[in-house]
Amino acid sequence: MKRPSSTPIPELSASPRRRRSLSEEERALWESVAKHTKPLRKRARVAKAHAASPEAVTPAIARSASPPKQLPPAKLARAPRPASPPAAPPLAPLGRRERSQLSRGRKEIDARLDLHGMTQTRAHRVLFGFLQRAHSEGQTFVLVITGKGKTGAESERGVLRRQVPQWLSLPEFRSLVVGFEEAHIGHGGEGALYVRVRRARM
Repeated sequence: MKRPSSTPIPELSASPRRRRSLSEEERALWESVAKHTKPLRKRARVAKAHAASPEAVTPAIARSASPPKQLPPAKLARAPRPASPPAAPPLAPLGRRERSQLSRGRKEIDARLDLHGMTQTRAHRVLFGFLQRAHSEGQTFVLVITGKGKTGAESERGVLRRQVPQWLSLPEFRSLVVGFEEAHIGHGGEGALYVRVRRARM
């Protein structure tokens, strides 16, 4: 006997799968796993990109491009100061023996200068020139007559009596004069001075 041919069973169309929602336990388990899981590459690339970003490189460039610290300036070589002229030597008073010999004529007075009737300006100029000549000529003792002046009267002669000793104490005169003393009465007394001239250096 022939078997009856089986009728083909029509294929059932595959019904779309429904998305199953997670249970509370599964959701809690997934969240705990996700918290403890570290990403492999994605974050590393982001970190590298962040490290290579211009914002991160700019401070390094700025630090490297910052100007170098200035070194302290080298000490400048001090220029040698010009040699100051030597100070004029101090005055030394004449000794008693020399004054005595001058007053008695035992020592010769080499030259005389009379300042009578001169103004201060002229007397200063004439006295300086006189002592320069005496110094250059090698003279030793000279007599400078100032005049005593009149008591209680303002006259040039009285002024010169006071001024000449002050002039002789000035540096420009000390280079020409060793010292001075009031002259003996025979040579003018209070109105004249013995002046010892400084020897010229050879």
